[in-house]
Amino acid sequence: MKTRFTVGIEEEFQMVDRRTGDLCPRIQTIMEKGYPIFGEQIKPEQHQSMVELISDILPDIATARKEMGVLRAKLARLVGEEGLALVSAGTHPAALWQEEPISPYERYARLEEEFQDATRSNLVFGLHIHVGIDSHERAVALINQLRTWLPHLLALSTNSPLWAGRFTGLKSYRSVIWRTSIRSGIPEIFPSYGELDAYIQTLIQMGCIEDGKKIWWDIRPHPFFPTIEFRVCDMPATFDDTIALAALCQALVAKLSWLYERGLTTPVLPAHFIEENKWRAIRWGLDAEALDFVRGRHLSMRQSISELLDFVDEVLEDLGSRREIDYLRTLLSDPWGTGADHQIALYQRTHSIVAVLRLLMQQTMQGLPEESSVLAV
Repeated sequence: MKTRFTVGIEEEFQMVDRRTGDLCPRIQTIMEKGYPIFGEQIKPEQHQSMVELISDILPDIATARKEMGVLRAKLARLVGEEGLALVSAGTHPAALWQEEPISPYERYARLEEEFQDATRSNLVFGLHIHVGIDSHERAVALINQLRTWLPHLLALSTNSPLWAGRFTGLKSYRSVIWRTSIRSGIPEIFPSYGELDAYIQTLIQMGCIEDGKKIWWDIRPHPFFPTIEFRVCDMPATFDDTIALAALCQALVAKLSWLYERGLTTPVLPAHFIEENKWRAIRWGLDAEALDFVRGRHLSMRQSISELLDFVDEVLEDLGSRREIDYLRTLLSDPWGTGADHQIALYQRTHSIVAVLRLLMQQTMQGLPEESSVLAV
């Protein structure tokens, strides 16, 4: 089962001045210095203060932990040589998007021309997780079901409560900013891959998009790779958070595939019901009340996620990811909660954005290999 459900991880990091925590638009320098080291595993993103770190195809979560830890440590060392640090969070607590330059690459120039301030204001940072899938038809059938748990994944990753120097009152303000993007959010139900493909081909023929990569739903079959791509998560606070979220996405795909092969499915909800739970995750994170529209129940988000972890439990031994799912169980019982909760608690205690930024820089490096291990690779 390990090789079948391969994993890919894409992380969008902030590059900040390591003394002040301010965003630094240095992507061209980092790309120039980093390409000989990382090759295609680092890429620019929309704003010049963003850098994306991309994994190879990873056979299992143990490999993901090892390889992505080394990659993050190497990237941190590279930006550190430029007086910078990496930050893993869904938003920068203080930056103003009006002051952040767009990356000078053709793709982003085209997006800026089409979307104007709607794209310039997307100064947000997400975690994308790919899980290998062996057919387009199965991918669509599974995605119809997986949509139900997108709010739960968001609740576990919430890490963007501050925006433009303000406490927004939300746990994932990144999700609010990203809502301005067309073809984003919870996808509708597609009865078959043929119907999804017909939709995409119509948009291409009508000149709306060039290819399926301009569909930015919270979950999608990747248009070029044989994967299901989860796109709903904030960049979470710590490396352990990231690996645990990847393990949960993989376990969900594995469990639903097991059911699919036996002619079984879980209930498929309309998007408007899932949006109700997504809003609760945006607003309250793990402290939300979750709505079970199938059984007509109200329950805490923590309880709902606990039931989700029980649901995937039987595939964990085959996948080798029990450690990561146990980590999520511990997170559910932790009064400190997610990265958003840590940021909020520190900000309310100190009223200091600088203190929050220092916390974010420290958490981003937490749990990574020792420098000597990185140098030996």
